[in-house]
Amino acid sequence: MGRVRNKVVKRAAKQIVSLHYQNLDIDFYHNKLVVEEVAVIQSKRLLNRVAGYTTVLMKRIQKGGVPGIHIKKHEEERERKENFIPSKRVLDDLTVVVDKTTMKMLKEYNYMGNYAVHDSEVIG
Repeated sequence: MGRVRNKVVKRAAKQIVSLHYQNLDIDFYHNKLVVEEVAVIQSKRLLNRVAGYTTVLMKRIQKGGVPGIHIKKHEEERERKENFIPSKRVLDDLTVVVDKTTMKMLKEYNYMGNYAVHDSEVIG
């Protein structure tokens, strides 16, 4: 069964992960040391809970994205992928086989591309 964690633990862990992602790991004891350094937490019990949830978040981040956590490194990588423009289009090399009627229609509408006319009636 899962654990019930209150909002204080979740908010603190998410904030620590988003700000100190490069220092954290999937190891609880390592994360506990990092949380002790970067956060001022009075009680040992709350410190352990925040470190534990931080570890859970790091494991989830490795598997995929976690809603509510914005890691600067991941956002920059996503933006770089979105802004990528290929130098050569995939459709330029592709030759599409069409029949005579379709080729006639393409010429009427001035569609340019790599089309090859297939002579026989049945394509396949």
